[in-house]
Amino acid sequence: MQNGTTRIGVDLGGTKIEAVALDAAGNELIRRRRATPAADYDGTVRAVVDLVREVEAATPAAAGPATVGVGIPGAVSPATGLVKNANSTWLIGRPFDRDLAAALGRPVRVANDANCFAVSEAADGAGAGAAVVFGVILGTGVGGGVVIDGRPLVGANAIAGEWGHNPLPWPNDAERPGPPCYCGRRGCIETFLSGPAFAADHRAAGGSGGAATIAAWAAAGDATAEASLARYVDRLARALATVINILDPDVIVLGGGMSKVVRLYEAVPRLWGAFVFSDRVDTRLLPPRHGDSSGVRGAAWLWPTSPAATDK
Repeated sequence: MQNGTTRIGVDLGGTKIEAVALDAAGNELIRRRRATPAADYDGTVRAVVDLVREVEAATPAAAGPATVGVGIPGAVSPATGLVKNANSTWLIGRPFDRDLAAALGRPVRVANDANCFAVSEAADGAGAGAAVVFGVILGTGVGGGVVIDGRPLVGANAIAGEWGHNPLPWPNDAERPGPPCYCGRRGCIETFLSGPAFAADHRAAGGSGGAATIAAWAAAGDATAEASLARYVDRLARALATVINILDPDVIVLGGGMSKVVRLYEAVPRLWGAFVFSDRVDTRLLPPRHGDSSGVRGAAWLWPTSPAATDK
């Protein structure tokens, strides 16, 4: 019997696995992390199990085992029950949720990590109280999650919110056909808006440095950095305008490394109105309240908020 008062969330990343325990009110009780056994599927399952047991042992005694939710960089296919679309490629084609449940001896809920981010920010973060929240990941890749009335939208194909693998909308001649993407196509939003894509665009213009450095140089008046950031803002405005046209969310919350660029929250809404099919845009663009912790917190929140997830 699971106790229903302690929730453990796990964020399974390509380089690290992080786990957190929350009490019934969402207060953090303990947090632990360890390195991901890269390219080792069995080792990854064992690492998650060991981390859950370590966190559980360190939390206050409860009436039974804690609930466990896990965010993964991919999705469980409704067609096969196996992991797909994971940039941690050793998970692809594996029944990760079933293997983990068997190893832990209890049901688990597994969701896309961007969905977990969106759930966290919708539950008690920047999007708290909003009916429709779109959570955006602008990091090594570009992902997204949709939360409606506190519940993540998974979709018939388990790809709801995957805006990063749509083409950049309203491209200009210099943006065609676009950079190649690992998905096999060119010009995906991810190839323009991920952190590495931003840095690559800046290098192509003669600059150097990562996203934070480029933003700092732009703020200091460096012309090349300013031009690179202006291109990024324009592209993000166009890409999010398409999301607004389709989903019309109350709130869009940015996550990932690029979410720390403060200028985005004022500059992007100033531009997206030209592409949104409305007389005005009331959607709010906000930074995450829980920052880098949102993904792992959202995994913990999967239990009370996700009837669409299947208990294994």
